[in-house]
Amino acid sequence: MKKYLGPIIAVVAVIAVIGLLMIGPYNRLVGLEEKSDESLSNIDNQLQRRVDLIPNLVDTVKGYTKHEEKVFKDVADARSKLSGAQTPQDKAEANGEVNSALSRLLAISEKYPDLKADKQFTGLRDELAGTENRIAVARKDYNESINEYNQSTRRFPSSIVAGLFNFDKKEYFQAKDGAKDAPKVDFGGDES
Repeated sequence: MKKYLGPIIAVVAVIAVIGLLMIGPYNRLVGLEEKSDESLSNIDNQLQRRVDLIPNLVDTVKGYTKHEEKVFKDVADARSKLSGAQTPQDKAEANGEVNSALSRLLAISEKYPDLKADKQFTGLRDELAGTENRIAVARKDYNESINEYNQSTRRFPSSIVAGLFNFDKKEYFQAKDGAKDAPKVDFGGDES
């Protein structure tokens, strides 16, 4: 038995050293993953804030306009899609649709001077603009945290720990193609 005691101690010592070397990268990956989840949660909070503002804005605009049903329907559809989005990519796409629909809704105020001067409308519009800025900051913070996390999962030696414990690559919150283009607003009335 004494003959095997030395090799057994050596194997246990090697396993213990390897385990100790993995603790640092593992804890770093856990911290980065939590940070990215927190950042995504901040985006969700701001998107929800905007979704909550939309019904009040639509109701205010409806009070002045009776012939803009297509725009109201587009806003409601986009809002529903954003509420049901699960992945960062789905949220980014739904966010683009909400932006487009809200742009058309806000453009309606140009046709209705009384609406444009309404205090409730201007207050909601300003609050919506502030929320858009918060969404942009939250999206930037999220993408930075994902960048740091993804780099850590790919760099040696933490890539070994990431592979062993399933720290998979995460998606960025990317705007869909064409999101940088201003939406077209057509008041030609040929909406049917």
